[in-house]
Amino acid sequence: MLNEFKKFAMRGNVVDMAVGIIIGASFGKIVSSLVADVVMPPIGLLMGKVDFSQLFINISGGEYASLAAAKEAGAATINYGMFINTVLDFVIVAFAIFMIIRGMNKMQKKEEEKPAEPAKPSAEVELLTEIRDALKAKS
Repeated sequence: MLNEFKKFAMRGNVVDMAVGIIIGASFGKIVSSLVADVVMPPIGLLMGKVDFSQLFINISGGEYASLAAAKEAGAATINYGMFINTVLDFVIVAFAIFMIIRGMNKMQKKEEEKPAEPAKPSAEVELLTEIRDALKAKS
């Protein structure tokens, strides 16, 4: 059973998939940082110095100055600011994947458009061609 698993794990598709998952997870972290640290601060500044990561609705009835204070008190909150950040993360990742797939599809079409080499004639056809050429040479 161990040898069977080893064969399965070392197949090209499985290794490629594992590499893709690792790179995808790293890419997701980069996009999350881009959204939280680069994109959202200027948007928040333009919207009146709003920190999207701190936007929440308290549904437990108390008043809390910040999301951290509400969490510390154990209050139930709807963190819609974090949801906005996550949606923006998703949109950026989805767009990046779309662009990669689009580029790959264009490259595939270019490969398909290349004319295929004509098939080499069979041995019988070559022999008949030689006979024809020999008969032409005699005449």
